[in-house]
Amino acid sequence: MTKTNILFIINPISGGKNKLKIPGIIEANLDHGQFNANYSFTEYVGHAAEIAEEAANHNFDVIVAVGGDGTINEIGTKVMNSNKVLGIIPFGSGNGLARFLKIPMDTAGAIQVINNYKVTKIDTATFNDKHFFNMAGMGFDAHISSIFAGNKKRGLSGYVKLGLKEMVNYKAQTYDITVDGVKYTRKAFVVSVANSSQYGNNAHVSPKASVTDGLLDVCVIKKFPLYKIPLLVMEMMLAKTDHSNMVEIIKGKNISISRVADDAIHIDGEPFFMGADIEITVAPLSLQIITPGYEC
Repeated sequence: MTKTNILFIINPISGGKNKLKIPGIIEANLDHGQFNANYSFTEYVGHAAEIAEEAANHNFDVIVAVGGDGTINEIGTKVMNSNKVLGIIPFGSGNGLARFLKIPMDTAGAIQVINNYKVTKIDTATFNDKHFFNMAGMGFDAHISSIFAGNKKRGLSGYVKLGLKEMVNYKAQTYDITVDGVKYTRKAFVVSVANSSQYGNNAHVSPKASVTDGLLDVCVIKKFPLYKIPLLVMEMMLAKTDHSNMVEIIKGKNISISRVADDAIHIDGEPFFMGADIEITVAPLSLQIITPGYEC
């Protein structure tokens, strides 16, 4: 039986968790009758993409992202373009895509999903020229991502503390949004474009999102008084934002968003600076990914 060559690309800083023991855990749980395993640790921003591109151009059939949504983004872009297969071992701060796909958060469980080797095709999308797989957006969450990137304290608690501190002074902005030819003007705290349902940590902004329907969900979180923050958080954690009067969800394929000036955005949780005009398109079923095989 010919074995499948598999490369695990490990981001040592994602989620603020030590990963030096990860190769040993993988070795103990991986089906070595099925896979030839190799390992590589990233050393700087963009390194995961470089490693993935080199691996995809050689004889690696499966490339596994060991990290969070940002690591998945770097690797997934190269895997998608080479028609290889992506695997995920979640080790980020939020793990939005992995949670949506029901990939276990424990390493041994995630490796068992890889052993079962059920490959699904999912949608991907672009935000101008940048690919995303889980979520991209602008407004307050992009503002926080840009600050959080320089925060030494990674993880959920650091993100929440920073968010509460910044929220007091952040002002809603006006956005002109076009979805499949229909125009909307909205004053919003956040505009997120969702492929999956959640940001991460089971905070669902678009509960009925699907990564296989060929559509994206434009999620407009409206201007709201600060005292309603607990209600919005509860609605997200209970996956009820599609019934919220603070959130408007518009589904479509071809999306454009204009804002008053160049500003921060985030792509799968990673901060970037982009122009005032954003074009967003979906590429249906364009990424091969290992999942537990559930409906997604």
